[in-house]
Amino acid sequence: MPKGANGPARRALDRVLGSDPGLTRLRTALAGAVTMISTMALEYGYARTTHAGAQGTMIAIMLGAMLSMMGTMALTGSAAWPKIRTAAFFPVVLGAGMLVGVEVAGRTDLQLAMFVAVMFVAVYVRRFGMAFFFYGFMLWIGYFFASFLHATLAGLPTLLYDVALATAWVLLLMCTVLRTHPGRALRRVGRAFDARARAVAGACAALLESDPDDPWRMDRQRRRLHARQHRLAEAALIIEGWSAENGALSGPAAGPLLRRRLLDIHLTVDSLSAAAETLTAESGALITPAARILEAVARRDHDSAEALARLMLDADADADRDGPARHLAAAVVDYVALAERLPGAGAEDRADWSADEAADAEADAALLSAEAAVEFTPTLALNAGMLPGSAAVAGAVKARGHRWNPFSRLSLTTRQAIQVAIAATLAILAGRELNQTRYYWAVLATFIAFTGTATRSETTIKALNRVAGTLVGLGAGIGLAHLTAGHTLWTLAVIVVAMACGNYVVTVSYAGMVFCVTIMVSQLYGVLHELSAQLLLLRLEETALGAGIGIAVALVVVPTSTRDTVVTARRRYFAALSDLLTACATRMAAPTPGAADQQPPATDDALESLTRTLDHRFQQLALVARPLTRPLVWRNDPRLTRHRLTLLASTTRHSRALALAPRDPRRTVTDADLAAACRELAGVAGVLAEEPPARRHGRRRAVDVTARLEAADAALYAHRPQGGTSGAPPAGRRLAHLRQLLHELALAPGVSYAFPAGTGVLPAAAVPPAVPAAPARPAVAAGPAGARPTAHGLVRDGSGRPLARAALTIGDAQGREVARTATGQDGGFTVELPGPGTYVLSGAAEGHLSGAIPFAAEGRPVEIGLELSSFGGLTGVVRDAVTGAGVPGAFLTVTGSGQAEVCSGQSALDGGYHLDGLAAGRYALTVGARGYQAASSPFDMPVTEPGGSVWWEVRLAPAAWGYDPTAAPVGRQAYQGVQAPGEPPAVRGTRTGGGQHRLT
Repeated sequence: MPKGANGPARRALDRVLGSDPGLTRLRTALAGAVTMISTMALEYGYARTTHAGAQGTMIAIMLGAMLSMMGTMALTGSAAWPKIRTAAFFPVVLGAGMLVGVEVAGRTDLQLAMFVAVMFVAVYVRRFGMAFFFYGFMLWIGYFFASFLHATLAGLPTLLYDVALATAWVLLLMCTVLRTHPGRALRRVGRAFDARARAVAGACAALLESDPDDPWRMDRQRRRLHARQHRLAEAALIIEGWSAENGALSGPAAGPLLRRRLLDIHLTVDSLSAAAETLTAESGALITPAARILEAVARRDHDSAEALARLMLDADADADRDGPARHLAAAVVDYVALAERLPGAGAEDRADWSADEAADAEADAALLSAEAAVEFTPTLALNAGMLPGSAAVAGAVKARGHRWNPFSRLSLTTRQAIQVAIAATLAILAGRELNQTRYYWAVLATFIAFTGTATRSETTIKALNRVAGTLVGLGAGIGLAHLTAGHTLWTLAVIVVAMACGNYVVTVSYAGMVFCVTIMVSQLYGVLHELSAQLLLLRLEETALGAGIGIAVALVVVPTSTRDTVVTARRRYFAALSDLLTACATRMAAPTPGAADQQPPATDDALESLTRTLDHRFQQLALVARPLTRPLVWRNDPRLTRHRLTLLASTTRHSRALALAPRDPRRTVTDADLAAACRELAGVAGVLAEEPPARRHGRRRAVDVTARLEAADAALYAHRPQGGTSGAPPAGRRLAHLRQLLHELALAPGVSYAFPAGTGVLPAAAVPPAVPAAPARPAVAAGPAGARPTAHGLVRDGSGRPLARAALTIGDAQGREVARTATGQDGGFTVELPGPGTYVLSGAAEGHLSGAIPFAAEGRPVEIGLELSSFGGLTGVVRDAVTGAGVPGAFLTVTGSGQAEVCSGQSALDGGYHLDGLAAGRYALTVGARGYQAASSPFDMPVTEPGGSVWWEVRLAPAAWGYDPTAAPVGRQAYQGVQAPGEPPAVRGTRTGGGQHRLT
């Protein structure tokens, strides 16, 4: 198909390729259909040849169909020997289950007890690998076949023959005509990556074309863009995983080369997305041409896209070189050049390369061959061609109640085995109350609920989807069964199509898969002449009962918390971020020829590997946090979770760009400063990767995070070029963004280790007025005529002491930054101004509030005094006025003069809270919680040491008391005076009902 083709066929193909990277789901569905049809036909022929009879023929066909479905999923991959080794145990495992079922047949109580034991073993053996996942399932199916179909010991060899025949046939198909070719699979995923990259461009075009006066639509288009960016990162990770397969790559340097080229494309897509989002905030004539360029990229019309982009670059040559339109056009030109040639795509694609492109590829390969001293190692391993599930993270999470319940310290698979055994027991007892023979539907619902899930939220969602799929599938199943009644071929066709569709949608919609299974079950009961509306309704009731029991057990018995799993995934993410930033810092500070020996810098290959590791950690975090983005979990705010994920996604994109910055030729003399800033930010990420601190250690970590953020800020701006951000090196701009993102993430509820850094933006009411400094420095004489004016002065803290290492910024009347400096050890500074005019001096220092003061410069030097008040915090606990218990989730707001909000937050699970960023002065604290009367009380914040705090205990009256505490004193509240970090309370006392403090 031509590159620029944009018909319905191209759009449909893009949707198929983009939704199914590598066509893994489609191939699995088709392979399942082929193996099922052929195996059923083979078993039918074998049964007829051996005169097995009607019942024997039906059992052989059912065994063949079951084994074909399981074998198709178990025998994936490209190597033949692992498939042979796995398939060799199929008859063994199924035979073991059948043997146990035969031995207990006819003894109901023993049969039911063994049913539970077999389910426990089937789940327990999952710990030994993916092959044992299928072995456990087959053990359970073998037991079910033998015990519930009343198999005999004499008939067991015939069943094993059927199993062996089906196993050999499925193995033969999966090793020959249905074998996966790694190179082809890699190219298919590459096409999916291309389709998803163009989908991002299409989303950017739609965002630009949206009406800026329609905020709902704009927000919807932004969410759509971010979702497509996440899908693009997933495709890149799948390519990374396929690179580990033998035969997928052509040589030792092909892996790093493929990763580098994909990373470069990924960066260009991120750049054009960022430029498009920035461009939406500007109204101008360039929005429409930019949208046309992106539409050309979306339909793969690279020639038109490049021509339009170069036209925009030429037309905008004399304009702002840092404008978003210019950035977008440059990103499109880079994308077109990179997308035309993906390394490892195959010789047929390379035939279209130009001489320059081929030379570039050879140069990259030579460079990477020199770097690749060890064999290329991908950062992740795929699971049946797909990314790993949540169990990869949840396996390291302890169950709730681990302080008192010894079972909670067991591994995830052991805990799930216990859960399945308990749920199966309850499902048998309750299911038999509904029906003495069909209770196994309830047992099956509980067993499936704990298959492919790790946390209790995932188990709950899967159980509910099973009920929903069964409910919707009832009508379709009954209708199709009546249409195909008496037509054997049509019945078989519906069964095969239903199972193929179920396999295709199972990873996208489990409810859709259950819908297809319900249709298949209806067809089977139709063949057995047992189909009725009452039977399917009974199946729905048993399924709902089993699902409810599974949910209850998942919530109560050694539950794996979704929140704990998210915390673990988040800590892994920050650890990977710390490793990446540390490697970037060593590369930025790399020695130049002739310089003294320093720490060996990280290679480009190492940086790119760490970048993909960070992408994988974010993908895992987004996966396990998905249940928290919906209003399903108690006491969870989905909007807050989505906001955190947005911040983390932005952090990932900026870190990805930073990994490329050390390779950028535009390096400047500020590399040492940027390396220092990068190391400090790596330290912040390292603190966030640690275990959540206990309350007694939280302050120390808060001070550590705050100090690192301030040190990074000072390093970033110590040698920043005058004239704003445009002159800063690319790595400096990325680090500035990362500094702000880490600042916000450190302050996020549930993550907070830090107080607001001194450079944070505060409401005007909270910014103290600047005061003139005492004349402690000698006056500077006026310079010669025509010389630039200078500003000098002293920066003090609230107690009048000089402040060293305070970061100072001078802006002109238009708000543009014109100069930046830092104070010396004596708190003094001197800075040269571009010329006479009106300016604003802004200052910030660690542990202090920001301050600003306007001044006018003429021909003489200007002396300025600036005071930066240290900020303090309000620490305490919100309690129930009746029981004294802590009130979790209470909303606290501090307001200053004019009712302007200064800071806000929520109380923790024990009712504790900490609010910071408060200068000395008078404030009001308002507290509200669900089920309680709101309370408001004024308080005075004294002058504190940096990081000091005031203790304030709040007692909320239950809503049933029926009075308004805001109109009267709140009641009894504890007060703690100035407290420096790590020191005991200085003042304690009691606030009486009259509102007075009695200090002791």
